[in-house]
Amino acid sequence: MQFHKLFFIPFAVLLLFVSCKEEQLPKPASYLRLDYRTAQYNMLVGNLPFEFRYNSGAKIHLKKNNWIDVEYPNMKATLVLTYSPVKNNLRELFKDAENLTFKHMIKADDIQAMPFENRDRKVYGKMFEVYGNAATQIQFHATDSTDNFLTGALYFYAKPNYDSILPAVHYLRKDIVQLMETLSWKK
Repeated sequence: MQFHKLFFIPFAVLLLFVSCKEEQLPKPASYLRLDYRTAQYNMLVGNLPFEFRYNSGAKIHLKKNNWIDVEYPNMKATLVLTYSPVKNNLRELFKDAENLTFKHMIKADDIQAMPFENRDRKVYGKMFEVYGNAATQIQFHATDSTDNFLTGALYFYAKPNYDSILPAVHYLRKDIVQLMETLSWKK
């Protein structure tokens, strides 16, 4: 009987020390932290039918047909701008732009439309915010309703995960609003 007591006491003490460890849990998946500097804006210079102010941290890539990619390399994002002259096809241009936006409804949780109007510059349009894991989070179109039509779509070079890119979307939304507010058509 003495032997059992002598064996039990050290075993109980050892068990007490072993059982008092913190529970080990796997680390949750981490996301890229993006720090943003205060935006400084430059005027787009070029032989284009329009002009606007853009974030100086972006790279401008001029393409054919007055199309432009506004690349944000640090955010792995691009704002794709598509220009079309209006040739008695304004209704079709509006329809195409809005159909492109609403194609994302399959993956989107919601799409909010915000009208835009600047009568002094003759810029009329709409910006769409797409909520959820869609391919693009912001799209817009702008026109003078007689000669010019510009569309834009914001894309990230990553699998759509709305929660992780939301801070970048908020930052780039300000750039898109700045673009629309400073957009003007050249004669």
